[in-house]
Amino acid sequence: MTFHDLLIARRSIRRYTPEKIDPEHVRLILEAGLLAPTSKSSRAWQFIVVEDEDMLQRLSQCKPMGAAPIAKCPLAIVIAVDSTATEPWIEDGSVAASYMQLQAEDLGLGSCWIQVRGRFTADGIPSEEYVQEALGIPETCPVVCILSIGHKDEQRKLQDVEKLRWENVHIAKW
Repeated sequence: MTFHDLLIARRSIRRYTPEKIDPEHVRLILEAGLLAPTSKSSRAWQFIVVEDEDMLQRLSQCKPMGAAPIAKCPLAIVIAVDSTATEPWIEDGSVAASYMQLQAEDLGLGSCWIQVRGRFTADGIPSEEYVQEALGIPETCPVVCILSIGHKDEQRKLQDVEKLRWENVHIAKW
């Protein structure tokens, strides 16, 4: 598969089989995140690997809509970044998460980005604080997102390159 094919194939997957993920695949996904570029090589991200079913269920409650896939996935990776170590911490965490999603797709696994930053629980608690408390993450390391990862239990159509918004591309000036 070429990189371009990988980009076309990667879609958000929200339903997974109960099959566990090969530890070597988990290592490769984490390695992809660790290889992601960061501002000034700060490498301030922290990845918390969660496989415990009770904790996955708890994390799925981090917001009222959109976090349900966490409860049914065999693996979640929480992406947090030390905001005291780098100013563009959101961007650094986002790039790492994207690299991990592409690696998961390359391994034939599905993933879904679950937005945490800027969201709230059903009780109005900031989702970042909820996840930090659940996993013991220091308050200096806000959570950007949670990736749910697993063997796909749904098939999605490939990205349609005919629907790309080329009108959003500007050359030299707007």
